[in-house]
Amino acid sequence: MSPHAALRPQPTPLPTPAPASAPTPARAPARPTTAAALHSVSAVTAVLLGLVAIGAMIHEPVLIPPLAASAALVHSAPTLPLAQPRGVIVGHLVGAAVGYAVLAAAGSSGWAAAVAAGVTLALNMAARTPHSPAVATAVIIVLQAPAPDRFVPLLFGSTVLLVLTGFAASRVRRGAPRYPAYWW
Repeated sequence: MSPHAALRPQPTPLPTPAPASAPTPARAPARPTTAAALHSVSAVTAVLLGLVAIGAMIHEPVLIPPLAASAALVHSAPTLPLAQPRGVIVGHLVGAAVGYAVLAAAGSSGWAAAVAAGVTLALNMAARTPHSPAVATAVIIVLQAPAPDRFVPLLFGSTVLLVLTGFAASRVRRGAPRYPAYWW
C-alpha cells in the first residue's frame, strides 16, 4: 500500500437493510356496536328527512343523492378526511361551480358530465377538499341543469346542515368519535 493510500478517504460500508417483513394484509373495519350503528342510521335518516321537509316547504327538491352520500360519510365515518366540513361544504361548491362551467361550455350530455366529474375530482384534490359525493354534484348539474340561483344556495345550506348535525350527533352519544376531526 502506498503512503498516499492512507490519506485517501476510505468508503464507508453501506448499512445492510433489515429483512423486509411481509406486508400486513388490509382488513375490513371492525363491526360497529349496535348502539353506534343505530345512532349513525338514526342521525342520517333524521337529517335526510329534514332536507325532504325543507324541500316540501319551499317546493324545491333539496335532497339530492350526493347529499345522502355526504350524510352517510359524516355520520358513519366522522374521522375520515372525506367527512370533514372543509371537504363537505367546499367540495360540493367546487362541484357545483365545475358543473355549471362545463354545462355552459359543453352543454348537457353524458360526455360533458364525465368531464365535469374528472375536473371536480382534480380541483378538490388540489384544494385539499376531498369529498367524493361532490363529484356526483357536478354530474347532476350537467345532466339536469338546475337553476343556479336556486340550486347553489340550497346546496350550501344543505351541506352546512349536514355538518352541524354531524357535530351535534357526535356529542349526543357518549364515546362516539368527535366530529369534526378538524374544521378547516
